[in-house]
Amino acid sequence: MNRAELFRAFEATWPPTHLERIGPFSYREGAGGGSRVSAATLEGALFDAALDNIEARFAQDARPALFQIRSGEDAFDAILEQRGYRMFDPVACLTAPVERFAAPKPEDGYVGWPPTAIQCEIWAEGGITAARVDVMRRAPEPKCSLLGRLGDMPAGTAFVGLHGEIAVLHALEIARPARRQGLARAMMGLAADWARRNGATQLALQVTRDNTAALALYSSLGMEEAGHYHYRTNT
Repeated sequence: MNRAELFRAFEATWPPTHLERIGPFSYREGAGGGSRVSAATLEGALFDAALDNIEARFAQDARPALFQIRSGEDAFDAILEQRGYRMFDPVACLTAPVERFAAPKPEDGYVGWPPTAIQCEIWAEGGITAARVDVMRRAPEPKCSLLGRLGDMPAGTAFVGLHGEIAVLHALEIARPARRQGLARAMMGLAADWARRNGATQLALQVTRDNTAALALYSSLGMEEAGHYHYRTNT
């Protein structure tokens, strides 16, 4: 898979409130929607004045400087480290063809839009705030939310957006009493089925490397790493 297209799919399906080009950087504002929609990224050749300028913009907006460093940006990463930036949240970007996932069963749940109140409650219990749900609401169509079920109980939720032939799954959350019962695996089948029916050939997602349980699940489903990133901040 083309790595640049993969990162464009992540951006398109999880958009910031504001995106601006400042020199070789993309500068984002996310309205509390998390690091992904709030970090600046390097899009061109780096020079010292450009880094000084974007640091000044963060300061002007009373924000800590925050950068996402993606696959292949080791030189930029080293410069930030030399400036005292702290690294956090290393993330793996995983993909698989949609046909690799098992077909969902009717009892696994359903897809729809907008998300229901119970889905928002499940997200909130897992730390996915209303500001992150707002990211989903401003994402362009086609998109859907997944409601996973165990028996008659709503027990899981996720968001899926489509960019070209790449469907991206975000914010998969299983209610605590329903964990370790196979629901996350079933919901991946729901996501892949929706993706296929909407013209996608690949299903992608992002997962922090310290989430070992999720990494093990996605590996067992045949998902493979296609890129990575982490953040650096000056706080």
